[in-house]
Amino acid sequence: MAVTDEAILKIKGMITSGRLAPGDRLPPEKELSESLGLSRSSLREAVKALEVIRVLDVRRGDGTYVTSLEPRLLLEALSFVVDLHDDRSVLEIFGVRRILEPAAARLAAARIDDDELKELDRLVEKTSGTDGIESLVQHDLEFHQAIARSSGNDYLAQLIDSISSHTVRARIWRGLTQGGAADRTIAEHRAILDALRRHDGELAAAHALTHVAGIEDWLREASVATGERSPSSSTGKDA
Repeated sequence: MAVTDEAILKIKGMITSGRLAPGDRLPPEKELSESLGLSRSSLREAVKALEVIRVLDVRRGDGTYVTSLEPRLLLEALSFVVDLHDDRSVLEIFGVRRILEPAAARLAAARIDDDELKELDRLVEKTSGTDGIESLVQHDLEFHQAIARSSGNDYLAQLIDSISSHTVRARIWRGLTQGGAADRTIAEHRAILDALRRHDGELAAAHALTHVAGIEDWLREASVATGERSPSSSTGKDA
């Protein structure tokens, strides 16, 4: 194991064991390197790496602190990686969504409350197939984000948000080129909502799977048919 990797694992161990909590300041470099049995240079490299992925916050002239470790913060690195992917990778992103979104729907069905159901119902009712494609896609994002939040798992919700927002262009492209896409999306959302209202986790998961897989299948077929670079780029959230 590389010395820097060993240093990262030792700092991680301090956090997971509770020796360091969110917001805590790390001991001075000399003291920490000696207590962990590390060279100061390897400790510095480890701190840099952990700063990049938002585990540590280096404040010049003040010290190094453990961040809040909130899911939103820790998943920013993932969002950055997704931004670097090309059009071909958007299919893989949909593949990940196909795994995560049914899981979120299944969890949400077991614990969703009346207020959360009312919010989902409001999102569905305010949307129509005549609102325009970009408006529909925004509704789609909000609908799936609301379900993910209702799952009760913050990490799952943030992960879904990090990857689903990078498929916006693919969904807009589908809406512009595939007949009936808007009406189909709304109908599929209603089916998911109905299953959630009945607290039927398996049915909610099945409808979520059908919904996401349908977009994925269309994108794969469209990409093969055109043989060209599509406007499905996962770079950025805007069309």
